[in-house]
Amino acid sequence: MIDNPKSHPTSNAEKDPDDWTTGDEPMTGAQASYLKTLSEEAHEKFEDGLTKADASKRIDALQEETGRGK
Repeated sequence: MIDNPKSHPTSNAEKDPDDWTTGDEPMTGAQASYLKTLSEEAHEKFEDGLTKADASKRIDALQEETGRGK
């Protein structure tokens, strides 16, 4: 029997943003807020108008750069 990956409580946290079914929708307000904070800390330009998937990837990159989220 194959386990249903959606039954695991953190399955969405591990999913590649490129595979998200809603990844092409505009980023959420929470993503925009956090991305703006990270951009300021990293002295990077805040990118407005990203998709949910692109915002997630940008957040990951800026977290790596700033040391946040670890």
